[in-house]
Amino acid sequence: MMADLTNQAVDGMIDPEIFKQVQTDIDEDIKVRDEIRGLLKSLDKHDRSIQSVLSRVHAVPASSLAALLSSAQPFFEQQRDTLKELDAIASKYPYYKYNSIWTRELQAASYGIVLAGWLGAFTPENEERKEGRLMTIKEVGEKLGVSVNVRETDVFHLSLEEYLHSLINLIEELTRLAVNSVTLGDYQRPMLISKFVKDLHAGFQLLNLKNDALRRRSDSIKYNVKKIEDVVYDLALRKLINQTDSQAPPSQ
Repeated sequence: MMADLTNQAVDGMIDPEIFKQVQTDIDEDIKVRDEIRGLLKSLDKHDRSIQSVLSRVHAVPASSLAALLSSAQPFFEQQRDTLKELDAIASKYPYYKYNSIWTRELQAASYGIVLAGWLGAFTPENEERKEGRLMTIKEVGEKLGVSVNVRETDVFHLSLEEYLHSLINLIEELTRLAVNSVTLGDYQRPMLISKFVKDLHAGFQLLNLKNDALRRRSDSIKYNVKKIEDVVYDLALRKLINQTDSQAPPSQ
């Protein structure tokens, strides 16, 4: 009896191979995360390059916009290539296992596309380039080279939440642009921005958002609407624009 207890104590009740396998799984997880983070560093670099170019829209006249957008194109291509590599790695694993790692960078990538699209960067060849176009999530996915809002399969994709966050970022940037356009002597762009943002705000109001962070951010859109209205109303008071819709005072 004593011998059996001694042997049991020596042999142990748990097979050490269980923990060896656990450590192997941990090491594999760390390796995958490191690979993903390495690609995200490249993705962040491309995004900063894109934003560095697009941010100049606040300081250049409309006549220089086409050249400005063209100079951002190489960075969009590099971004697409990096996303292709990320897709190849991430799609080997369940989407929700690692998606929290890349969601910020994917939001930023989507924002770059919708901003450039609004400025007229992706106008079809048979159409004249113009500002004020909203890129759909499908169009954003095509430009990024990634799937969008996937339900059927567990693969890397741009989610609806990430796309909606990028639209809120767009609204915030256009609010700045409305003010800076006046500084450049462009009095029509604020009116275009005002109509666009109001329409986008109306669209968000139709949504029943379950994501807390997204719902809080969408609630703040009304403050940007008010800022842009103030710009347009001030232009109307100074008789720098002539449009019936601008004569109403900004909402309180």
